[in-house]
Amino acid sequence: MRVLVTVTGSSSHVNAVLPLVAALAAARHQVLVAAPAHLLGPFDSLPVRREPLLTDPHTTFAPQAEGPPERRAFDLFAGPHLIDSYRALLPVARAFAPDLVVRDGGEFTGYLVAETLGLPHLAAPSGAANHLNPEALQPQLNQRRAALGLPAEDDPDAIHRHGRLDCMPPEFSFARHPTGTSYRYRQPAEIDPGAVLPPWVAELPADRPLVLASIGTVLPSVPPHVLDVPALLDAVVDGLAELDCQAVVATGGIPVERPQTAGHVHLVDRVPQPMLLHCAQLLVTHGGYNSVREAVGAGVPMAVLPGFGDQPANADRVQELGLGRRVASPDEVAAVCRQVLNDPEVAARSRHAQRRMLGLPPIQAAVSDLEKVASGGA
Repeated sequence: MRVLVTVTGSSSHVNAVLPLVAALAAARHQVLVAAPAHLLGPFDSLPVRREPLLTDPHTTFAPQAEGPPERRAFDLFAGPHLIDSYRALLPVARAFAPDLVVRDGGEFTGYLVAETLGLPHLAAPSGAANHLNPEALQPQLNQRRAALGLPAEDDPDAIHRHGRLDCMPPEFSFARHPTGTSYRYRQPAEIDPGAVLPPWVAELPADRPLVLASIGTVLPSVPPHVLDVPALLDAVVDGLAELDCQAVVATGGIPVERPQTAGHVHLVDRVPQPMLLHCAQLLVTHGGYNSVREAVGAGVPMAVLPGFGDQPANADRVQELGLGRRVASPDEVAAVCRQVLNDPEVAARSRHAQRRMLGLPPIQAAVSDLEKVASGGA
């Protein structure tokens, strides 16, 4: 089988498709990964073809000061940059002759190329795939189709015409607009199998809860007019300073305004989050889908202080599912964390979700499903 994989956006999008690409390569399928040049590095160790053919939407996206957030998301994911990406990718895709296209959930060049070539296509698990409303997105995609001389699409669910991949159990799904067939599998917990727990973390006192706080991979690059990330980080540090815990805060390299933190709050640029979750009792997160998924897989309750995009919806879903609570404002960090740490029902619900996730088939099952879709047997 020959598979074209398209990914854009940020390293978190790469992390969502990397295990699947690795599994396809291990099964001796031929894979071509198309992405902006700066996102191809993580694929270097895999026996796959890599092509820097896609335009990074962040280089062309001009955030609007006004307008609903959903419209700005459509401009980011399905804006005019798709035209250049399509024109660069189509001839390479024709020559590669794939049997199937897999795209990250916020990447639509692969979708347009697949439709042009008459190929089945699926979206990989991602916050964008869960959050974007296909019906509201359709006008944007039809604008791109018109510019490329392609016929308009009447079915808004065409972006999931051949199904979608999901890595959550059905009752814990975060898909706001479920359409098409869902192929569910267990996403590997650790992207880097060689990661180890930092020695200083292993030496922290274990007589108090361990709280991990992280702002993820996207927020450090968010411009101030979209979200005041330093202020959000300061609020998290201040809130954790009030708790009787050991706290590790991954800042993403952003300076903390109040460096004189309490002795039990430890600031680092980054940590191997999946590994640290194995021994944490709480995750304080912005609500990115990868972080949420990793917390569910580790059975760790969450306190979610969302920023933008799919994060507010993810925060609401975490609370709805009983896996934690949404932090309504930055000054509530300490109170919400205290509530979650002392709520046995949230802890039990998180363990139940973890067991349901562990009951999903491994990622190799996703490869088998893709083989069936490519052959027309699904």
